[in-house]
Amino acid sequence: MDDDNKTFTYMYSAKQQEEVKSIRQKYIPKEENKMEQLRRLDKSAESRGTFISILVGTVGALLLGLGMSCTMVWEDTLMVPGIVIGLIGLAGVALAYPLFQSITKKQREKLAPEIMRLSQELMGEN
Repeated sequence: MDDDNKTFTYMYSAKQQEEVKSIRQKYIPKEENKMEQLRRLDKSAESRGTFISILVGTVGALLLGLGMSCTMVWEDTLMVPGIVIGLIGLAGVALAYPLFQSITKKQREKLAPEIMRLSQELMGEN
């Protein structure tokens, strides 16, 4: 018998096969399907409003704190400027949520045609 013709093949277990497939899947270019596009567009409608409202609310809270510090610590010299700064900060905090709603509404109006088109395609309507 000839020893050159003998070969050994090894098959991975099912668990290892799944791991190999999951690693391989990471390197295959992904095509975004319509449902993923719809989810991404829906999520993006709120992202800009969220960012801006958090920024305005945070700056407003910091100004409110600065104004309070001015009125409490340096009440003899910075009482009036502290009150003005605090009121500006309070206005920023109060405007954060309405600002979020306004920006999100505009973004939804902007994205509505594309979202409606995708949703109709997914639901099988023409």
